[in-house]
Amino acid sequence: MLAVFLIALLSTSEIDTDGKVIARQGKVSFFSHTSVEDIKAENNQVLSVIDLKDGKIAVSMLMSAFIFEKALMREHFNESYIESDIYPKAIFEGVLVDFDPAVQGEQTRMAKGVFTMHGVSKSLEIKVKIENNTSGYVVSGSFETYVKDYDINIPPLLAGNIAKSISVDFRFEYEPYED
Repeated sequence: MLAVFLIALLSTSEIDTDGKVIARQGKVSFFSHTSVEDIKAENNQVLSVIDLKDGKIAVSMLMSAFIFEKALMREHFNESYIESDIYPKAIFEGVLVDFDPAVQGEQTRMAKGVFTMHGVSKSLEIKVKIENNTSGYVVSGSFETYVKDYDINIPPLLAGNIAKSISVDFRFEYEPYED
């Protein structure tokens, strides 16, 4: 009886390489270091979908969902810098170059596409690690981005508190997507 259960479990956990996979609670965090202050925040409500047929990937995150150590940082981030009432989401649309969904284990690939934040769209290339195991795909990586690239205005008085370059880390755990 146990053998029948294990065979049924393994057959349902196989990944359909012709469909789509979704990460409903992806994680994105960022870190800004200056001699004055470190700023870090995490967003655990990031949505991402990969089309396994062509490697297309889309990521959408609510900017107001970032959690900071200090409430005042969150308020400044949303109201003064990101203006999340005007620009509520950041979006990445692209493709995982040379991604083969049938490969078991780990692949390192490039994600190439367009990242839109604060109303500004920029081409972006990110080295990503793609893990394919029996429970699904995991895509993770990190990159640096610049505040000035997205027309985010930092008042001169606070310019020393926020780094010019921001470190971004992400991790998405995908499962089969049901239409």
